[in-house]
Amino acid sequence: MVIEDWSPRKRPDIAAIEGRFVRLDKLSSKKHAKGLFETLATPDERERAHFLKVEGGETFDGFQKWIDRCEHNSVDEFYAVIDPATGKAIGKQAFLRIDTANGSVEMGYVHWSPLMARSPKSTEAFYLMAKYVFEDLGYRRFEWKCDSLNAPSWAAAERFGMKFEGIFRKHMVRFGKNRDTAWFSLIDTEWPATKKGFEVWFSPDNFDQNGQQKSKLYDCIIQERDKS
Repeated sequence: MVIEDWSPRKRPDIAAIEGRFVRLDKLSSKKHAKGLFETLATPDERERAHFLKVEGGETFDGFQKWIDRCEHNSVDEFYAVIDPATGKAIGKQAFLRIDTANGSVEMGYVHWSPLMARSPKSTEAFYLMAKYVFEDLGYRRFEWKCDSLNAPSWAAAERFGMKFEGIFRKHMVRFGKNRDTAWFSLIDTEWPATKKGFEVWFSPDNFDQNGQQKSKLYDCIIQERDKS
């Protein structure tokens, strides 16, 4: 397939991405470390997210140094997930594997606190990054990868309408253990219908008086893709 008039794309570099349920702010150790430590470095979260132990996240000093390294690294672009209602940092995520020449980028280093659970917040945190990548930057490919044993991350990728591309066997050694990596992607030609599916899911009509969804996100996406 010939691609006419292709040119390298810009790096993701925006101070904030506004949404209805969350806002994505460029990660700042000064602004966000305290709030993230309170929501991400709880005993339960440290048990769930092993990297917090490895990175010294059991103390605020160690956690802040780790956030500072994330903020000032020259390769990836980290964002804090902000709850607009409270101004509190409730999660983090990043653009990584940024390939401007080929228009490809991965969403990774995702750590969403329990404050984002069972609400549209985590869904919109993904949606805002995907929308920015495809519509503002003109990228061709949006990636997601995870440990093949990480069932919640695998389920999230599929829920967001990403296509499973396979397993990289013995891809990494992480924390002294083998990691086989599962790869997923969403591409530019899939985005318009996928976006519509997200919008249908976000509609107030899709939630009952208790805030429970009526239709699942994946079903909304598939229905819109079938129409296109």
